[in-house]
Amino acid sequence: MSAVKPRTFFVTGTDTGVGKSLVAAAILHAARQQGLTTAGLKPVAAGCEESSAGLRNDDAMLLQQYTSLPLLYEQINPVSLRLAVAPHIAAEQENRRLDIARLEGLCRAAMMLRAGITVIEGAGGWRVPINSRHFLSDLALALNIPALLVVGIRLGCINHALLTAQAIHSDGVRLAGWVANVIDPDMLFADENIAAIESRIGAPCLARIPHQGDAANRQQQVVENIAAHLDIKELMHI
Repeated sequence: MSAVKPRTFFVTGTDTGVGKSLVAAAILHAARQQGLTTAGLKPVAAGCEESSAGLRNDDAMLLQQYTSLPLLYEQINPVSLRLAVAPHIAAEQENRRLDIARLEGLCRAAMMLRAGITVIEGAGGWRVPINSRHFLSDLALALNIPALLVVGIRLGCINHALLTAQAIHSDGVRLAGWVANVIDPDMLFADENIAAIESRIGAPCLARIPHQGDAANRQQQVVENIAAHLDIKELMHI
């Protein structure tokens, strides 16, 4: 790929468990295949486990696997919380307070490395609180970066996708594109649901991901499968 301007995207989802981390990792993988440098960040991760190196989160480690720049784990996931609950609740249980300005600074430090593509993954859906005043989505606005929305294609996805897109727009963040990720293999009229979203959401569909089955023990294969459906050149020019 010819020289392109470094790009940064905030990856969010219509809910938790819709495949944000897998899609974010797939974007990084596809970018590396095109010769781009990559950086994946998970600023806030709830549901971290103790290891010999300290608290670690599976999603953040997946992003680290597909990050080509020499970032430490603590740069990829600066806020690690033990409980797998809403971040503001997990932080309260540890007597910690999450601060949007600090998160912005940490992300900007990584962005200054100017990777060809940087993805910053949120937590859960768009409207996730981090304290009494701010949501994690405020980070995208503070950084002035566009959002990519991962839509879990299952019953109810049209409503979830359009309401999330509406919230993104009303917050003053540009929705650069969305990914349709089929997470219910038995869903009736999946194509019709995707078409209904596509005609109303006001942003390009960057990929339609077929159901990938259980990704727990085959993450690398699933990431590569998803990457094969992404047009990274289109993404870099949105």
